[in-house]
Amino acid sequence: MRGRMGGWALAVLLCALQAGRAAGTELTFELPDSDKHCFHEELERGLKFTLDYQVVTGGHYDVDCYVEDPNGRTIYKETKKRYDSFPHRAEIKGVYTFCFSNEFSTFSHKIVYFNFQVGDEPPILPDMSNRVTALTQMESACVTIHEALKTVIDSQTHYRLREAQDRNRADDLNGRVSYWSVGETIILFVVSIGQVMLLKSFFTEKRPGSGGAGT
Repeated sequence: MRGRMGGWALAVLLCALQAGRAAGTELTFELPDSDKHCFHEELERGLKFTLDYQVVTGGHYDVDCYVEDPNGRTIYKETKKRYDSFPHRAEIKGVYTFCFSNEFSTFSHKIVYFNFQVGDEPPILPDMSNRVTALTQMESACVTIHEALKTVIDSQTHYRLREAQDRNRADDLNGRVSYWSVGETIILFVVSIGQVMLLKSFFTEKRPGSGGAGT
């Protein structure tokens, strides 16, 4: 009996994981200096969407971002943000545009990550929104596990981006230390040769010139 209940719970949990997340798109892209990238999504009226973004590497880890509705009206705009989240419900049907701009930077390339989620999250269990009876202990446990797994997924994404940032900073620092070490080695080599040549000149015997006059 316990094995059957465990299998049923696992099946419910797998269904919850597959159907419990709204449709969306995750993308990491390179944003060159003095450039702008825009993305487009057609949405129905009343549909909820959420835009999460974060600058992974480059410059001061900041970017300009704005979202426009199908009529060209700006519904979200932030300048030089490292990360942000913008939830919104579409008021009109049409193509929504969200853009990332690095036009304020003249030499720094950026790596930008964004997650664009569309739609409301469906109920975890069948007819969960319409039922009038209380959840059973197993159903409550499934809901709790589902919420915990959502938190784990968000945390993994956050730490993955943080790890990419730290790795890029470590590589940049390693490059600077390497160049500095090479420069110090060259300077030390030049100074050593100069000191040897200077000391050698102190101990070099200077022969007087032959100045005898003929008779």
